[in-house]
Amino acid sequence: MENIQKISISEQVYTQLRDRILKKVLPVGAELPSERELSETLGVNRGAVREAIKRLQQARLVRVRHGGATQVENFEVEGGLELLPSLMVNAHGQVNLEVARGIVALRKALAPVVAGQAALHGGQTLAEQLKPLIVEMQSTEELARLQQLAFDFWARVVQGSGNVVFKLAFNSMNQTYLAAWNTLTLVMQDEFRDINTLAQLAQAIEAGESRRCEVLARQHVELGSRALNAALGNA
Repeated sequence: MENIQKISISEQVYTQLRDRILKKVLPVGAELPSERELSETLGVNRGAVREAIKRLQQARLVRVRHGGATQVENFEVEGGLELLPSLMVNAHGQVNLEVARGIVALRKALAPVVAGQAALHGGQTLAEQLKPLIVEMQSTEELARLQQLAFDFWARVVQGSGNVVFKLAFNSMNQTYLAAWNTLTLVMQDEFRDINTLAQLAQAIEAGESRRCEVLARQHVELGSRALNAALGNA
């Protein structure tokens, strides 16, 4: 049994319109129906529609032109990383391979930089937080648990980097990752079992060796990147 999710009416309206824009059912430059028309079509009050459109504006998916018309923006030009989770599934309900490959490339590029910054900013304090995770990883063979511990390890590293941009990018990528969590368990198992490299990374962070951290992080995430690209290539 799972908890019942209570979703507001405005959230449902926002999600429906957002998905139609991201899947390009509503193309760039198209005008949304008026608040009154949307309210009647969806069977909701105008306040819910107004709140949904406000959120679409905040996400830079639409803009309200002079005179009140709401026009679809080009999210590939105006949007931010928070849209990634919603882009992972295409109009046919399938994983968007282009987006998935892009996330793999972004992760591969960011991990070494984040690890290097963590060594400079987090140092011994961060290393002390990582050590219990390494100890538990070394004592378990359960793949699902290793996946969770690896996720927790990198969450600590990102927080320890002291870089708010890295933190926000990580948050957005996390939401995308969580949506495919069970699928990734087997695909990325070589990376999850690469405990020795993570242990060395924790040691390098403690010693403040930023360059070594970059090398180790690159070596580690390459395992997952290779596996994910192979899986996506066969999809």
